[in-house]
Amino acid sequence: MDWKTFQALLSGVNKYSTAFGRIWLSVVFVFRVLVYVVAAERVWGDDQRDFDCNIKQPGCPNVCYDHFFPISHIRLWALQLIFVTCPSLMVVMHVKYRDERERKYRAKHGPDAKLYDDTGKKHGGLWWTYLLSLFAKTFIEVAFLYILHHIYDSFYLPRLVKCNIYPCPNQVDCYIGRPMEKRVFTYFMVGASAICIVLSICEIIYLIFKRVSSCVKRVQTCSKMHHKPLPLFLLYEQKSLSYFRTTTALHLRLDTKRLNSSGSEHECLSYSIINSFLLSQTCNS
Repeated sequence: MDWKTFQALLSGVNKYSTAFGRIWLSVVFVFRVLVYVVAAERVWGDDQRDFDCNIKQPGCPNVCYDHFFPISHIRLWALQLIFVTCPSLMVVMHVKYRDERERKYRAKHGPDAKLYDDTGKKHGGLWWTYLLSLFAKTFIEVAFLYILHHIYDSFYLPRLVKCNIYPCPNQVDCYIGRPMEKRVFTYFMVGASAICIVLSICEIIYLIFKRVSSCVKRVQTCSKMHHKPLPLFLLYEQKSLSYFRTTTALHLRLDTKRLNSSGSEHECLSYSIINSFLLSQTCNS
């Protein structure tokens, strides 16, 4: 596997990630990929050759090794690293899709036209894609930890295993090569995977909390705008027509009963003309 190409591909995720996502990516490359490439591959270089049994019955050592190590740790970790980083590519592909849509939109409506304020900003569909990628990464990490624990019955590697599988004539003692070194690397990789799970969960909580707080602030702002109208001279100075639309109708509400009781028909007509004009300007905006 070309790990440099793999790293360059995933480095594009870094600029679209939150602080938790950047820490997660650093942990993956520094404490998992780098350790895997530099040290772990050499420790498990040829573990079947280092698996010694106290009998030379043809086929017996191979059968015992396959029974206790149905899949090598190093190959399982390689699959884990590949699968756990694939959901991050969903975010990159979604941003590339937005960039392509932005390019076509500008080609059609002019270079100054904009379909997105920022194609890499996490809002709308990109927010959901990012959140789903976090759930997928968490699920994959937990699944591989369960597979590793289920296959080897624990994360502990013993020095001696006993095998009585055919074609072994009787119970055979088999010894694992460098068990302490392999045990240390196993605990290290499991710990790094657990840290990545915690970071993904923290990022999920952060994204949801940020979205909920943003929605609450938006609702509170809209509520204040509807229940606390501004004077007319301030409304005319507002640049946003949408803000003018939400407050004009409340501010220009006329008490027709008072006018009918105290004013003349000309006053009522004048108020009606002003009100109709302003409301028509609001609707046209």
